[in-house]
Amino acid sequence: MGMLKIAYHPIYKHPLPEGHRFPMIKYELLPQQLLHEGTCGPENFFTPGFPEEEHILRVHDEEYYRNLINLSLDARAARKTGFPLSKELVEREVIIADGTIKGCGYALKHGIAMNIAGGTHHAYTSHGEAFCLLNDQAIGARYLLHEKLAKKILIIDLDVHQGNGTAEIFQSDRDVFTFSMHGKNNYPFRKERSDLDIELHDGIQDEEYLTILKDTLPSLIKKVNPDFVFYLCGADVLATDKLGKLGLSIEGCKDRDAYVLNLLHKAKIPVQCSMGGGYSPDIKLIVEAHANTYRLAQEIYF
Repeated sequence: MGMLKIAYHPIYKHPLPEGHRFPMIKYELLPQQLLHEGTCGPENFFTPGFPEEEHILRVHDEEYYRNLINLSLDARAARKTGFPLSKELVEREVIIADGTIKGCGYALKHGIAMNIAGGTHHAYTSHGEAFCLLNDQAIGARYLLHEKLAKKILIIDLDVHQGNGTAEIFQSDRDVFTFSMHGKNNYPFRKERSDLDIELHDGIQDEEYLTILKDTLPSLIKKVNPDFVFYLCGADVLATDKLGKLGLSIEGCKDRDAYVLNLLHKAKIPVQCSMGGGYSPDIKLIVEAHANTYRLAQEIYF
């Protein structure tokens, strides 16, 4: 009997200066909610640790990585990440990456695995930006390829912001196909080129969004023929999101996840899910949108 396995570590909720716009509290509230409502039990969670450095260095430049762990990034590069640089922050990012690496193994075994954090798709080969220092799903993808656990990987990025770091990392990698469906008039304002980019107009609502997704994904899966998928299921597509500009409802966001997960389940393609962004002013909405993804994973796979 399979089991939904979820990467979680207390370090995910990292202390930030008062008034910081990143909602770190969600990383504490989400597992609490899943346990409270009985969607998951303690046995569903596993605690990631520190991966072997070689996994990280298959994606990120050694100089950049050393500057990160030695806290010697120059001030401008550190500012670009959006977080005050600290030893604990860097450890957090490394542990998140391990959650995704280990999640790949669980996904191969059980069909799906989740990471409470991650989706750090703005981290490039040699720099971090926009709350992303190390690219967890890129690290997971290179791990699978190196270990010969997958031959062809599809990254489905449905965060509201383009996966610019992921696009740059895999720009000349034929074994990884990057698909990003994101807000046209949103960060990053200078987009990279994914293998497939779909730009959405401001205020797009559930029906139109889902129609575009349903017109794209089945044929894309057929064309790419992946044996592993990474799914970045950002909750920042909600109309309430202060950084989003799209117009999806909570139900629309849930329908999006249900569609993707049902499609992958029927195709028997293992999937690792990282949560990505979510910046609605009401924290309850963020947690509810993310919790829906876990409820669906249990319902569809187990």
